Amino acid sequence: MATMNISLPDALRDFVEHQVAQRHYSTSSEYVRELIRKDQERLRLRALLLAGLESEPTGPADPTYFDALRHRARPRERG
Repeated sequence: MATMNISLPDALRDFVEHQVAQRHYSTSSEYVRELIRKDQERLRLRALLLAGLESEPTGPADPTYFDALRHRARPRERG
């Protein structure tokens, strides 16, 4: 694992230390890694939403559409 050092103003350092203590992270690095993962997820979701916005509609979003969507989203049972 690579190491990266960052500089923070005292107020941000205190905030990070408080979050580590309150949210039961082992280290400040663990907390920062979690923030980065969440930001990556946010960016992926944003990209998907933008791609959906730019795509052509496939049909009406009626109850039948949502039923089919729920069916596709359910985990498949192993046989």
